Amino acid sequence: MEETELVMNTALLAGEILLENGAEIARVEDTMMRISTNEGYANANVFVLLTGITMSLPDGTATQVRPVHSRTLDLEKVDQVNTLSRQFASDEIDVPTFYQQLRQVKVAVPTFPFWLQLIAAVVVSVTLMLAFTGLHQWLVVLLTALAGATGYGVFYLINHELQIRFLSEFLAALVIGAIADAGVAWLALSRLAGDAVIIGALMPLVPGVPLMNAFRDTMAGNYLSGPARAVEAILSVCAIGLGIAIMVSLR
Repeated sequence: MEETELVMNTALLAGEILLENGAEIARVEDTMMRISTNEGYANANVFVLLTGITMSLPDGTATQVRPVHSRTLDLEKVDQVNTLSRQFASDEIDVPTFYQQLRQVKVAVPTFPFWLQLIAAVVVSVTLMLAFTGLHQWLVVLLTALAGATGYGVFYLINHELQIRFLSEFLAALVIGAIADAGVAWLALSRLAGDAVIIGALMPLVPGVPLMNAFRDTMAGNYLSGPARAVEAILSVCAIGLGIAIMVSLR
C-alpha cells in the first residue's frame, strides 16, 4: 500500500470508528486532519456527515468516501482512538502500526460485559429515581431496580439480535411500564410510586449523549449533522414515550 493511500485509509478508519461510536462531528474532523497533518498533508480535505465521510489528499489521485451505516454509543472505543492518535502525534507509533491497531479497535467487542451493564443500569435507575422523586420506600427501590434491569436487558438484547432501530427502546419502555403497573397492583403501592418506578427505570434508555452531541455539532456550525443527530435522538425519545403511553392507556 502506497504512503498516500495508507495515510488516507488510516484517517478514514479513525473517523469511521469515532463516528460509529458516538463522537461529535468536530472531533472526527479534527482527528482526521491531525493524522493527515502529522504525515505532511496539511491541505487534506475532509467532509464528515452523520452517515458518511469524504476525504481527499492533495497528492492523491482519488477521493474516498466511507459510508457509516450503524451508530451506537461506545465511548471506550472513542477513547482508544484518541489515545492512539496522541501516540501517533508524539511519534510513539508509525502509520502502519497505527492502522493495524485501529483495525483491532474496530472489531473489538465491548469492554464491559452484559452483567456489569445491568448493574450499572440498576444503579442509574435507583439513584435517579431517588433524586427526582424523593421516594425512599424499599419496595419502590427494589421495583425500580427490577424494572431498570429488565428494561435495559430487553433494550440490549433486541439491539444485538434484531438490529431494528427504535424497536428496542419501544419494547423496553413497554416492559418497564408493565413491571411498574404489575408491581403497583401486587404490592399495593400508590400510583405515585408506580410513576416514580417508570421515571427511574427509563433513565438508562434516555439518549443524553446523542442530544448533547447534536447541540455541540449545531453550535460548531454543522447544520446538517447536528439537526440530523437531534432528529435521531428525538425519535428514540418518541419510541420510549410511545411504549409508556400505551401501558398508561391500558391502566
